[in-house]
Amino acid sequence: MPLVSLPQSVHPNLPLTALAPMQDVTNLKFMKVIAHYGSPDYFFTEYFRVNETSRLNPNILAAITENNTGRPVFAQMMGESIPDLVRTAKQLCAYNIAGIDLNMGCPAPRIYRKQAGGGLLKEPAKVDRILAELRQAVHDRPLTVKMRLGFENGDTFFQILDIINRYSIDLLSLHGRTVLDRYHGSVNYNLIAEAVKRVNCPVLANGNIYSAAQALSVLSQTGAAGVMVGRWAIGNPWIFHQIRQALLCETITPVPLTEVRHYIDRLYQTPEAPNIPERARLGYLKLFLNYIALNVDSQGHFLRLMRQAQTEVELFKVCDRFLVADTTQTLALAPYSGI
Repeated sequence: MPLVSLPQSVHPNLPLTALAPMQDVTNLKFMKVIAHYGSPDYFFTEYFRVNETSRLNPNILAAITENNTGRPVFAQMMGESIPDLVRTAKQLCAYNIAGIDLNMGCPAPRIYRKQAGGGLLKEPAKVDRILAELRQAVHDRPLTVKMRLGFENGDTFFQILDIINRYSIDLLSLHGRTVLDRYHGSVNYNLIAEAVKRVNCPVLANGNIYSAAQALSVLSQTGAAGVMVGRWAIGNPWIFHQIRQALLCETITPVPLTEVRHYIDRLYQTPEAPNIPERARLGYLKLFLNYIALNVDSQGHFLRLMRQAQTEVELFKVCDRFLVADTTQTLALAPYSGI
């Protein structure tokens, strides 16, 4: 079966960029915020949890049906029940999606203990059955896979890559760590390079791509068709625009910290905000500030004081102190080490 054509990229002559799917982060609101600062080529939804009783989550579905970013959105599924994965894929294909993405890399124990997400990497035979059924169900648009190098080690890695070839998967997003590595330790870009040579589809390199310079380095090391950026796009939503500037050999435009302050306002201002308790709103914003702070203050004071803030007034005073007081300061091009 021939591969299905992938959606057009922002810049056809450049490697692909994608925002990695992150649960409770990559919702419709965040996609719109990212798009304001420079869209990636592709978006991926949070995962639709698939089981015997699952229905399409309306909040995640909104990232598809109400998305006005102008960029393609892949619908990500997480599950291990083959009939229900097929059922859900067919339901999602009724919407304007760029393709169906199967998550085989989630490192959350509550997921992999149910043999879903990264847990599937322990069962190549199950992966074979799932992809066979999904390929038959999803035949007129891309079927993509997001995975890691393996569960505990890379014992099943090449076997699963061969299965990906068998069913003509259209795009592979590969995080260069194992499931049990979670987000710690070094990323094995050499194995991503091996995957690029072995599979017949484009590969997006994923894992610790924290800057435009790092993106170029990873593309050079791996030969990948593009990069997928996750957590570091939270701290620097300009990163996709910066990657394109670097690929075009342009000087990366500095981002004033005053613009970072406006970014925080964009994250915080939502129609439903008045109906959410202040504590919950603060917790949501701090999730993003944990990453933003790493590109703002090399000493870690912003990170510490932000985490200590108990009210909106306190939190925004901290933000103003570090982001507005000195208008000459700019966002670092890479996270500060040692914080």
